[in-house]
Amino acid sequence: LIAGRAISGLGAAFALPMSLVLLTLDYPRREERAHAMGIWASCNGLAFIIGPTFGGWLVDSVGWRSIFYMSLPACAAALFLTLYAIEESTEPEGRRLDLPGQVLAIFALGGFAFAAIEGSHWGWTTPLFAVLAAATFAAVAFVWVEARTPGPLLPLSLLSQPVFSAALAVAGLMTFGMYALLFIMPLYFQTIRGATPFIAGLELLPMSVSFVVVSQLVGYLTNNLGPRIVMAAGMACMGFGALAIAFISENTSLVCIALALFVVGIGLGLNTAPLNGVAVAAVPPARSGTASGVLNTARMVGATMGVAVLGSVFAAYAGQQANVAAGFMPGLRAAMIAAGLAELLGAVIAAAVIRNNSLHAKK
Repeated sequence: LIAGRAISGLGAAFALPMSLVLLTLDYPRREERAHAMGIWASCNGLAFIIGPTFGGWLVDSVGWRSIFYMSLPACAAALFLTLYAIEESTEPEGRRLDLPGQVLAIFALGGFAFAAIEGSHWGWTTPLFAVLAAATFAAVAFVWVEARTPGPLLPLSLLSQPVFSAALAVAGLMTFGMYALLFIMPLYFQTIRGATPFIAGLELLPMSVSFVVVSQLVGYLTNNLGPRIVMAAGMACMGFGALAIAFISENTSLVCIALALFVVGIGLGLNTAPLNGVAVAAVPPARSGTASGVLNTARMVGATMGVAVLGSVFAAYAGQQANVAAGFMPGLRAAMIAAGLAELLGAVIAAAVIRNNSLHAKK
């Protein structure tokens, strides 16, 4: 299972960053690019609609293994469209594979995630400290290697640009809280409310629907208001929505929960497209692929650490009673408060660093 998911992740790492690069190349004008990235973001919202609902139905009717077959028709369609519609735009000059950087990054991120996940089981004892020490060493070595490698995996010069660094921080904080919510809320619906996987997927729909709708409008909003206001408002919506979820109970009306999820989806829709646009526009066009890949890495690091860290927070507060409300609800509350605060921190960073002209591409 882990090997299969690793291969799937490799494919996603090839495809997702390049989709943003293609939008940057095909839509050089800022107004058109903002609208195109809004449509790109709404496709993420469609995935949130289709995945939990159809996947829940498959789990109920066929079994959990069937959910992995969901990707096959989508991948086949994407492959056909790629071969049919996309022209080659490669620029290999000066590019090389940074294997030392790749290996050190994997060890660092994997070590930190492993420590966060297993800390509550192992206890903070010598073996876990050894893992943390190894991950810290790998992280320090990664920075040292990247500073001395031609064509590095992460050009450190990009991090000297405040707007790009802020975009990375906002991306990581966004998915840190978001994926923890996506991890815990289906468990809440199924464990505490007694929903089936299919019904739990339907109960998440308010978030997905608002995400799709707002993503269609975000290009217009960004062009008229600027990315700073839109991104800060998006992160604030996600933060306040997560904090509202933190204080639900086992008897809270599903309408109230749906409203909180709806607000989270609005925030996700407001933030996703301009965040991508700001990050790519912050670097010269020749570096757009690198910027997109680094941004996507920041998103995935945030998602991984969000599930690991906030999942551990949930487990620590839920204890041995995670399958009943007496244990589950304190765990949910602690994790969602932390998630909400992370999103609000992202709102502060966006308001402080992102500028209204941050979507104007570098020359």
